[in-house]
Amino acid sequence: MQNIDLTEKLSCFSDHWSPRIIASLNGQEVKLAKFEGAFDWHSHADADEMFLVLDGSFTMEFRESSVELSKGQMIVVPKGAEHRPVAKAECSVMLVEPAGLLNTGE
Repeated sequence: MQNIDLTEKLSCFSDHWSPRIIASLNGQEVKLAKFEGAFDWHSHADADEMFLVLDGSFTMEFRESSVELSKGQMIVVPKGAEHRPVAKAECSVMLVEPAGLLNTGE
């Protein structure tokens, strides 16, 4: 067992929309990602996803609404909900989702 330094882990990569696994627990993966621009519309039929903003801000768009998120805020996207994250400027996000879940959805 050892601590995980989120700042250090985030400094190891610069690409966007490519989550990095930093820990696993109880069938879930904890990932770090950097967002900038708009991701593709997608959904996950059998999995919820949690997004926690570590730095910056982004908007989680749904077909009928959107939720603005900034540093220290989180959202859980329920399984089956079509969504796409959109970031006007680079932001850093922690995700928690089932192991093996594809970030592009089904």
